[in-house]
Amino acid sequence: MKILGIDPGSTRAGYAVVEFLPNQQKPNLLGAGILQTTHTNKNKLLPELLSSCTHIVELYQPDIAGIEKLYFVKNIKTGLEVAQSRGVIICAIEQHHIPLFEYSPLEIKQGMTGYGNSDKKAIMRAVQQTVNATPYQHQPDDVFDAIAIALVTGYANKNLKNKK
Repeated sequence: MKILGIDPGSTRAGYAVVEFLPNQQKPNLLGAGILQTTHTNKNKLLPELLSSCTHIVELYQPDIAGIEKLYFVKNIKTGLEVAQSRGVIICAIEQHHIPLFEYSPLEIKQGMTGYGNSDKKAIMRAVQQTVNATPYQHQPDDVFDAIAIALVTGYANKNLKNKK
């Protein structure tokens, strides 16, 4: 089963695709990165984000997807921008009829480390112990967060039958 994980942000979004194979203990990391956008103007960035997310969905053809929920934010402007990005990403995933699961930051941290107040370094260590993330070690935190989201989504839905 292939799982797409997305970590939405106000100006960029991390993505990762992991694959859980029936006879393997550890999942495979198929790809990860930042959804490509070139604009800083939100009106131009959102269509680019939609196109970039659609490209990733069509390239990897995931069976399911996971996305981080929007949680309490101190800065309303940033919260609204993240919400807009989430909406565009959700639209791209739903247009391809991919089941989408949402997780709070607490659920992602608990799923990866067993502790809901884990810091970014603990998440990165947990990801690196689970998959070969060495090629992505110099990527922004968003990429490791997306890998964690994909892994948590896979673990939570491992009983779903593989479409392929």
